[in-house]
Amino acid sequence: MRVFDADLRAVDLHPKLVPEAVKLTAVRSLMDENGGGEPSPDASRAAAEIIAYCMIGANGFAGANGEKLTEAVERRIDAALAHGTNLDAQLVLLSLHAKVIQPSVVDHFKLEAASD
Repeated sequence: MRVFDADLRAVDLHPKLVPEAVKLTAVRSLMDENGGGEPSPDASRAAAEIIAYCMIGANGFAGANGEKLTEAVERRIDAALAHGTNLDAQLVLLSLHAKVIQPSVVDHFKLEAASD
């Protein structure tokens, strides 16, 4: 969890702003993707990028991380939504259902949660 917290800090999202349940679910998903083992540093960083983008929005993310990384994360989210089953898609869905996603991200990607 400390590695993931450091990765969140690296993309300008303080870990204390991320609900513990979101972090635990993200790390568990990373471990599942790695056959139950510790996630690679690259995978952890990539997951932190998606969570941070969803939580702080495009403008905040770009201000902290630059346009190049912002555009790369947006392309990953577009691809995730097109395929819907990879880890990036799971992380976007996690942010949406945990209600920690920025409304601007919901609008930009036309996301919606299924009604009860």
